[in-house]
Amino acid sequence: MSNCYLVGCPETLEGLVIDPGAEGKRIIKRIADLRLKIKYIINTHGHIDHIGANSEVKAAFQVSLLVHAADAPLYRSPQAGMSFFMGSGKVLPPDYLLKDNEQLQVGTLSVKVLETPGHTPGSISMEIGGALFTGDTLFAGSIGRTDLPGGSYRQIIDSIKSKLLVYPDSTEIFPGHGPSSTIGDERRYNPFLT
Repeated sequence: MSNCYLVGCPETLEGLVIDPGAEGKRIIKRIADLRLKIKYIINTHGHIDHIGANSEVKAAFQVSLLVHAADAPLYRSPQAGMSFFMGSGKVLPPDYLLKDNEQLQVGTLSVKVLETPGHTPGSISMEIGGALFTGDTLFAGSIGRTDLPGGSYRQIIDSIKSKLLVYPDSTEIFPGHGPSSTIGDERRYNPFLT
């Protein structure tokens, strides 16, 4: 029930995988169908429903796993990241720790990392090609949970207002769960923001 996104450069076919939460074989097949050359796996945060297929996808493409530094502890603690639901509770550790405003290049696409803590301490959103991938920070008509360990309602609202609502109303958002939306629709209709 989580969204996994495949983002690719139309010119070079270099791509990235955002939040491979489950169904690794399906993700791998879709990447092959699209002929993408995966450069990175990026997790918007360290909860199991967004990282569950990291190992399978990484093994298939031999690429680096990137997460925000503040969420790195979730990859070591089965309780904090809820990875104990996987049975062994072991998850793949990150290869690289992201920071705010970091820029990554994927083909001709620029990927800008935005710290958007609140759902978890290291939650991030990303601006790619004029669109926002918001993880579990901002949803269509809602926001991410803040009642789990490390969550903060004050922080998530501040993250949304200071990092996401600064974008134009026409900016599309692609959240970690549910349908896409726009910044304008969330500014006008999201009950947590109006």
